[in-house]
Amino acid sequence: MGLILAKLWNLFGNEEHKICMVGLDNAGKTTILYQFLMNEVVHTSPTIGSNVEEVVWNNIHFIMWDLGGQESLRTSWNTYYSNTEFIIMVVDSTDRERISLNKEELHKMLESDELNKAAVLVFANKQDVSGCMSATEISRQLNLQNIRKHKWQIQSCCGLTGEGLYQGLEWIASNIKSR
Repeated sequence: MGLILAKLWNLFGNEEHKICMVGLDNAGKTTILYQFLMNEVVHTSPTIGSNVEEVVWNNIHFIMWDLGGQESLRTSWNTYYSNTEFIIMVVDSTDRERISLNKEELHKMLESDELNKAAVLVFANKQDVSGCMSATEISRQLNLQNIRKHKWQIQSCCGLTGEGLYQGLEWIASNIKSR
C-alpha cells in the first residue's frame, strides 16, 4: 500500500503542469483564473501582458498563465508556449461577431511546434447569458472536429459562478493521468 501511495505522490504531488489560458479580450480569462484561485469573483481590468498563478486542485499543481487578449498582445502569445502542456481557450459565448477570429487564433496557435503535444480545453464562457452560443455551436464554428493532432474538449461554463470550470479541470487531470 505504501508503494502505491508513494507512486501516486510522485505522479501528482510535486509536479507542476503549465497551462496557457488564451482568448480574445473580454472573454473572461482573468475572472476564471481568480475563480479557480479564490473561488470568488474578482473585479478585473483588461490584462496587459499576463497574470500567472499557481492553482492546486486535487493535489495537482497547475501553473496558469492568463495571457492578455487584446490584438496587440496576441502576437506575443508564442513567447509563453515553451513547456505548455495544456491550452485553455476561453471563448465569450455571446460574442458572435468575433467567433471567426477565435477560430483563426486557435488554429494559428496549434501550428506552433512548441505546442505539438499540448491538449486543448475550450471554455464556452458566459453560458448564463440568454441567447449565447451553445458549446456545440462554438465547437462547430471553431472547427474543433478537424483538430487531429491534439486532444481537445469543449466545456460550457460561467466564470462568474464557477459552473462548468471544475469539469474542465477534471478533463485536464484525466489527460495528465493518461500520459
